[in-house]
Amino acid sequence: MLLLVSGASSVGKTTARLHARPLLDDTYETAELSTLGPIPAVQTVAWRQERVEVAVRRAIALEAAGKHLLLAGDPVPLGEALAAPSADRIDIAGCLLDLSDEAHLARLARRGEPSHANQAFAAWLRAHAHDPGHVPEAVTNDSWPEMRWDRWVGRPPGPEWAMTVLDTSALGPEEVGQAVASWCRQAVARTAPVFPAGWFKEVREGNPDGL
Repeated sequence: MLLLVSGASSVGKTTARLHARPLLDDTYETAELSTLGPIPAVQTVAWRQERVEVAVRRAIALEAAGKHLLLAGDPVPLGEALAAPSADRIDIAGCLLDLSDEAHLARLARRGEPSHANQAFAAWLRAHAHDPGHVPEAVTNDSWPEMRWDRWVGRPPGPEWAMTVLDTSALGPEEVGQAVASWCRQAVARTAPVFPAGWFKEVREGNPDGL
């Protein structure tokens, strides 16, 4: 299974992964995009999406050995993972780390990062977690040509579109790591939302409108 931890800048994705790693057994491998290959001087949307495909293929290879990949550390939206070319071959679970606007502003200020763009992206990620039809252009514009956006772009909200959202505003790094590790185990046990391989095909077959 591919276990994706998403979130805007400064919400603690990398920190969560580092604290979750010791709490998970050896059936889990952890990564972020920088550990899956070289980082270019200019990190474009298309580059990020192409690297997500690398992560998906790594998850597929691990699955053959009975293992899972926890991808956490980059602002990868759920929709990018689901639209990766090979994503129809692997189960995918998504977890969004979120913060209150006040807590997010404070973290951005400490890191010297721009607040407006990052908070706008955080707001989009919140909506995307529940509604695949919410401004898909945020990730489809300037995208990698191999992406399979037809799997979800234009789809209305429905029970099949679900991910776990963790509000980490009042949590410390260790607590977030514990929450992420717990979510990983729940997803693997199917007690947290999971997109099974080929989920979009099953939905189309069950809906005469193809949605």
